[in-house]
This record gives sequence, structure tokens and C-alpha cells, in this order.
Amino acid sequence: MGNVYAYSSTPPPPPPPGMGSAGSTGGSGCEEIENPGPLEDIHTKCKNVFPTCFDGARVMLTRGLSNHFQISHTINMSTVTPSGYRFGATYVGTKQISPNEAYPILLGDIDPSGNLNATIIHQFKPSIQTKFGAQIQNSKFTVAQLTANYKGHDYTASVTVANPDIIGGSGVVVLHYLQAVTPRLALGSELAYQRGQAIPGGEIALLSAAAKYTTDTYQWSGTLGVSGVHLCYYQKASKQLQLGVELEANHRMQEAVTMIGYQVDLPKSDVVFKGHVDSNWSVGAVLEKKLNPLPFTLALSGLMNHTKNQFRLGVGIIIG
Repeated sequence: MGNVYAYSSTPPPPPPPGMGSAGSTGGSGCEEIENPGPLEDIHTKCKNVFPTCFDGARVMLTRGLSNHFQISHTINMSTVTPSGYRFGATYVGTKQISPNEAYPILLGDIDPSGNLNATIIHQFKPSIQTKFGAQIQNSKFTVAQLTANYKGHDYTASVTVANPDIIGGSGVVVLHYLQAVTPRLALGSELAYQRGQAIPGGEIALLSAAAKYTTDTYQWSGTLGVSGVHLCYYQKASKQLQLGVELEANHRMQEAVTMIGYQVDLPKSDVVFKGHVDSNWSVGAVLEKKLNPLPFTLALSGLMNHTKNQFRLGVGIIIG
């Protein structure tokens, strides 16, 4: 599911040199510098355009038990991914931050074997938000991660701690900082530190820089570090069409992948279509169609790799 952003007409030409300021957008007035959000989300706008392909058959039933509580039942049948049944639950609290935000948020799903995925998000104060995620596989904690975000007027600072082991002296710590320099430009950096016996030398630290440039109709975002570069471009071409281009290059692995994706929204037909093609000659698409007046949504997925001569087809039904 992607976010829908408002589309506006082409902005007027910029003012003559010397008439602008740091808060000027080249229009009839000045835009106020706002919080740029967390650094980990700078590519989200582009990534939401790309489809999430699946294969086999999938049936999902969702039911709201109240205004704050919802449950789901999901059955997957596939020869590639693990098949089976999963039960999910979502709780949204009563602490209203905005018309579209309420906390705390509790998400989780579990299968009959006890494998669990859980996430807790809470906004303690308007400027402080925390997120805890955990995964349990085969009765063992495989992932435990805690993130805290501090949102200032024009910046966001974050710290993430993953899989801490005080006795074994291992774990991961990631520091993020994203500063809005102008109403459209934000700059930031990331420092990741990992310690453990499986790492050569016992520890490693990586530093990278990030930037995001946003307008009403398009967005550039990128991160650059010692391991490689990650660039994204998003454009709202029209009310129905969104485009995204993503480049990931890792010089250590000596590989680079470029992806082009698009999303077409047809509200009158209750259809959302997403597709992508990448430099590995993979082509994928997902179509979602609401079957009104029934509370059903039909999902069709296809993924083909021409060089490997592989094709996967998925059919899903969402009830509720």
C-alpha cells in the first residue's frame, strides 16, 4: 500500500536573484521549514510505488471487533515461500495525536508453531516516539530491536539498538540525524556500529551521508557510504500515475541493481495496479480490484525473470 500525495499544477517561475530567502520556494510566498521525518524513511515515498509480488494462493480475512481492535486470518499456499496459517491482531490506542494518528499501536501475527512477529509503537510526547520490534522463531528470539525518535522543529534524531547481548558483548547500534536545511532540502548522516565474534576484528563502524530534496510533484533521495550508494527518484506524474526509480550499488559485492516502478490508481474502477522492471531482467506486477458491493478485494500477482526462465503467479482474496 502506498501513500497518496496531493498533486498541484506546475509552480510559477522563481523570483529574480536576491529576492528569495532560505524559506522561499519560488512562489508567491515563503514556506516554513518543517520536520523532515526520520532518516530511515527518506526512500519510503519511492519504495511505496513498487509492487510486493507473491506466488501461489493467499486468502486473508480481516474483521474489526471495535474501533480500536482488529484481527486477521491469513492462509498462504506456495511452493516457494512457507505455507500455512497465521493469526494477526492490531490494536490502536486512544491517545489521539492527529486526525490520522493514535497511539499506542500494537501489531502482531503468529502461526500454529509459535513463530511470532510483533511491533509496538508509542508516542510518549509530541517530540518522542519509540518503536519496538521482535521476532521469535523456533522458540528463540531471532530479532529484538528498539528505536527512539526525537522530533525537533526542523530535525529528527534517532537511535536504534538491535539484538543487544551484554554478556556476549554483541549487538548493533545505529544513529540517525536528518536536518531540514530549506523547506525542500534535508541533509543527514548515519553511523552504524556492530560488535560480535562473527565480525572480522570483533567490531565495525560505518558512516554514511544522506540527502532528500522534495517538491510538490517529485522527490530525490540518496545515501552514500563506504559500502555503496542508494539513490531514489519519485514523481507524481498525474492524479492516477506515480513513478519511481531506484538504484542500489555495492562496490564490495561488485554489483548494482536499477529498478523502475509505477503505480496506477483508477478510483472509478476501484483498481490499483503496480509494476516494476529491473536490470536483472525481472518483471513484476500486482493488480488489486475491489469487488463492490461485496467486501472482497481480488489480488493478482505475476513475477518473471527472463534470463533464469522463471515465472511465478499469485492469486489472493482479501475479505473485509
